[in-house]
Amino acid sequence: MSLNHGAPRILMPDEGSSSSGEDLNVPNGCNKRQSVTSSSSKFGKRNHKGVNDALVDAMLEIAAASKSRAAALMKNESQFSISHCIKVLDEIQDLDERVYFFALDLFENPNARETFISLKSERRLIWLQGKFNASANSIM
Repeated sequence: MSLNHGAPRILMPDEGSSSSGEDLNVPNGCNKRQSVTSSSSKFGKRNHKGVNDALVDAMLEIAAASKSRAAALMKNESQFSISHCIKVLDEIQDLDERVYFFALDLFENPNARETFISLKSERRLIWLQGKFNASANSIM
């Protein structure tokens, strides 16, 4: 028996060693042989590469989808922003000042902004006037 003066060497599963064991030092000065089984079908480099590639592909798909969703949300937010609504509001001819200022308050609601911008331009004034009249009637 030979003495092993260093620490035991631990094999990683993908090192592909065909060795069936390593010498270990034990406190009583004797050496023992520890059995190490290689399970190349479970931990082999080929299997790791396939799994790693699949994980990387999945992560890249998730990142791309997230980036696409963020871009769509940013576009949606800017399309229905308060400042964009005000620009469109300023283009409406013959808008009563009371309805104008009512619309500014209405634009605090994201759903109202989206509705306003989504309407055809000729319907926006009618919609705003209807909202204004409904609000004025609910106060009385």
